[in-house]
Amino acid sequence: MKRIPLLSTLLLSLAAGAALAQAPATGPLLIENARVAVIGDSITEQKLYSKYIECYLLACTGRQDIRVFQFGWSGERADGFANRLANDLAVFQPTVATTCYGMNDGSYQPYNDAIGSAYEANMRRVIAGLKAAGVQRVVVGSPGGVDPDFFTRPTLEGAVYNDNLAHLRDIAKKLAGENGLAFANVHDTMMEALPKAKAALGKGYAPFGGDGFHPAPAGQLLMAMAFLKGLGLDGNIGTVTVDLAAGGAATASDGHRVLGATGGAVELESTRWPFCFDASPSDAGSTRSILPHCTFNQDLNRLTLVVKGLTAAKAKVSWGGETKEYTREQLEAGINLAADYTATPFDGAFKGLIDAVGAKQAYETLAIKNLVTHFRGFADEAKADPEFGAALDTLKRKIGEKHARLDEAARAKVVPVKHTIRVEPLP
Repeated sequence: MKRIPLLSTLLLSLAAGAALAQAPATGPLLIENARVAVIGDSITEQKLYSKYIECYLLACTGRQDIRVFQFGWSGERADGFANRLANDLAVFQPTVATTCYGMNDGSYQPYNDAIGSAYEANMRRVIAGLKAAGVQRVVVGSPGGVDPDFFTRPTLEGAVYNDNLAHLRDIAKKLAGENGLAFANVHDTMMEALPKAKAALGKGYAPFGGDGFHPAPAGQLLMAMAFLKGLGLDGNIGTVTVDLAAGGAATASDGHRVLGATGGAVELESTRWPFCFDASPSDAGSTRSILPHCTFNQDLNRLTLVVKGLTAAKAKVSWGGETKEYTREQLEAGINLAADYTATPFDGAFKGLIDAVGAKQAYETLAIKNLVTHFRGFADEAKADPEFGAALDTLKRKIGEKHARLDEAARAKVVPVKHTIRVEPLP
């Protein structure tokens, strides 16, 4: 597959301005060789939901042509990104973008028409700027929400600010519809899960973070869920079918290869992974803790085992060091291994990937905030002084070369994983 140049070559074309315009978005957002820009404020710069999105796109889709770049900026409002958009995006030339603004745009006060009007005007600038930069496929994200138990402002209750953010959600949805763009309902995804999680885990459970609005990993997984659904992912990781009436013969869908199958034991090699989670079922610092209170596994993480020809009423299924019992009807309908098993054969590989993606995204923040966004200020000097211009080009190239190494190191973590599923009828 032909590789698309990364930051190393794109930085050198920064002064050329926006990427070439493309045809309007139709059909799937994640087109061939999609380049996804994840854009937002400090919540994006936390590099959690952006990291989950990138890991999902690299490991769970079965595709090797997608690349991701994180553009989060602490404290930013929509107008701030509109101002830096053309300059900063030129280093990546995305074909797809996700945006998440509104938390700061709400100004941490009750909603009023001036707040709504400013947010709408600035988001219109963002959308127009993205289109001018050739990014026709955009997922317009709403702001998230705040946790009233932890969002403590002397003159502003969490419920009041959530009302403000809900108004901004409606504006984001309206703008997406008017412009024929996808919409990610981050606000409702988070706010629907919050009371369910609190009811189960108590008021001290803080998925939206200790300050109530910078989400912990649990809340960031909800954000990733909203954006992945906005990107049109169908959540089908794969299906393995075992026919006990045929001696345990097995088949598998794309991304999974049957190495051997006999008597209910199936050896597989998978290049398409399920999304994996942290261990704790109750700590907001663990992505697993929010799973019972949202539909991430149902919507986005289905690795299905179907068992045919079982004559017994039940069978036990062993996978990843765990064994569980299922009825014949459950197995015939299909069980979701990714949802049912807390330890999977993919956990170690996934941890290596998420760490490598985290290192790459950390460098992206460093490069954008400390260097790239300032290059525009030297454009005239670089033209007037060839020696200065050459030195600047060398700096750009060196930054890009390191970014390319980090990108390849992350992609190299997505390797085939061998694992075994064992189905044993119970007497």
